[in-house]
Amino acid sequence: MLLLTLIQIVDLLVSVIVFLVIAQFVLSLLISFNVVNTSNQFVAAIYSAVTALLDPILRPIRRIMPSTGAIDFSPLVLLIGLQILQIVLNNLAASGY
Repeated sequence: MLLLTLIQIVDLLVSVIVFLVIAQFVLSLLISFNVVNTSNQFVAAIYSAVTALLDPILRPIRRIMPSTGAIDFSPLVLLIGLQILQIVLNNLAASGY
């Protein structure tokens, strides 16, 4: 029972991180296409908060990955890794371990 609870907590944290990655991606697109302006304090605060939360997770991935120029694939690698983690934990929970 304790293992199932821990798996559910990790699953929730993974879902929050996935949401933050998607929010950062959408917000960066909106900023780069000048739909929203970073001179707006609300937009700047949200973007800096999401970036501050994700940077410690993405920084090790960026160090390992080769440089691809202007395109940053580290969020995609993070999402794939988190999905793999969810699959492993769900299979572990289903096996009754």
